[in-house]
Amino acid sequence: MSEQSTITRHALTVLAGQLAVMAYGVTDTIVAGRHAEASLAALSVGSAIFISVYVALMGVLQALLPVWAEQRGSQDWAGIGRSFRQALYLCAFTSLLGMAALSCPNAVLEWTDVPADLRAMVNQYLGVLALALPPALLFRMYSTLNQALGRPQLVTWLQVAGLFVKIPLSVWFTFGGAGLPAMGVVGCAWATLVVNYTQCGLALWLLRTQDIYAPLHFWHRMERPDWKQMGRFARLGVPAALAITVEVTSFTLMALFIARQGTLAAAGHQIAANIAAVLYMVPLSFAIATSARVSYWRGAGNEMRARQAVLTGFWVSSFASIALAAILFIAKSRIASVYSQQTEVVLLTAGLLAWVAAYHLVDAVQILCIFLLRCYRITLAPLVVYGCMLWGLGLGGGYWMAYHGLGPLAPLRSPTPFWAASSAALGVTAAVFAWMLARSLKAAQRQR
Repeated sequence: MSEQSTITRHALTVLAGQLAVMAYGVTDTIVAGRHAEASLAALSVGSAIFISVYVALMGVLQALLPVWAEQRGSQDWAGIGRSFRQALYLCAFTSLLGMAALSCPNAVLEWTDVPADLRAMVNQYLGVLALALPPALLFRMYSTLNQALGRPQLVTWLQVAGLFVKIPLSVWFTFGGAGLPAMGVVGCAWATLVVNYTQCGLALWLLRTQDIYAPLHFWHRMERPDWKQMGRFARLGVPAALAITVEVTSFTLMALFIARQGTLAAAGHQIAANIAAVLYMVPLSFAIATSARVSYWRGAGNEMRARQAVLTGFWVSSFASIALAAILFIAKSRIASVYSQQTEVVLLTAGLLAWVAAYHLVDAVQILCIFLLRCYRITLAPLVVYGCMLWGLGLGGGYWMAYHGLGPLAPLRSPTPFWAASSAALGVTAAVFAWMLARSLKAAQRQR
């Protein structure tokens, strides 16, 4: 099978599962929007905070993908099992850290001036999701392992099956019925909790029963923490997690700063952000598949095949992202009308989706680059670039244009300046990352 076929098949399998997961968020957005404008606004703020915490902690575990893929390339099957057990200590620590953060959001809500009438709903929503975080992170470890092994199918089946549980539970818990009182937006969080624990339990059962995991010898007695190995995990995972934190918090703070403009702006931004997140799954899937192949060939000692995998991943990911951006731009009004029946929300969202299309093009390049840079153990420099561009030019520039104006231009109290500035910042980021990756490939070739 050609490299392109291998990467594409892997990516499409991952994408099917990722889209199912994103459909959880789409479901909650539609359900909350149908329930009440305030529910949608609370979901916008609450989900932004949860995603910031979850994705940052998930980044620590996702960064282990090249480690396990390289061990697979070198045929070190027992080593994968040992490092997986060590990673469980890391997962436990990140779970406790995340639960603490989600349980105490008031400081962030006050700092960003989220309206007082939304804070109670946001606190209740995040309190439930704090309980749902540990199984979500454990399942992410299982997912990363399967991606490294080139066998993402089982994960995808679990993610798709979870959608059939999530949709009816979100509707039922939010609107009530059959003796259950309506919970509003908090019902969406309870539905997520049920799905997360179900998926985690099934993943543990599969690890125990499926033959593909037998050579890894998972079910040995837990070793004591290996601090040297933990240090290697940290050197790879912590900068990667901080980089993701910068990226996601720039998105989160954007949502929180927009929330002060009122429920209309928050609702429009929530829909735009949800669509951007769905589109993001396509290049993310190609980034996961490509990095797994690159690390596999590096573990096997074949830098030439690793370079070919990099180039192949770029071609297929770029083609898919250009097509999606074009479709979004053409059909932006129709897509916006799916999420809301309110004319003002649809008009605002349609305007934002034009910027989302531009944002997606540069987002596709940077996410592929940063995953591949981790394959070459480059994590600190991308963190610096993210901080300067996304927090500085993106978030800072958008805030300044929205609330202070720019030169002769008056302030534009709308979500649009935030999306425009973020697109420009991400474009610069993508160009810098591509340059870093080109240098890494040349250095790896010289060391052959």
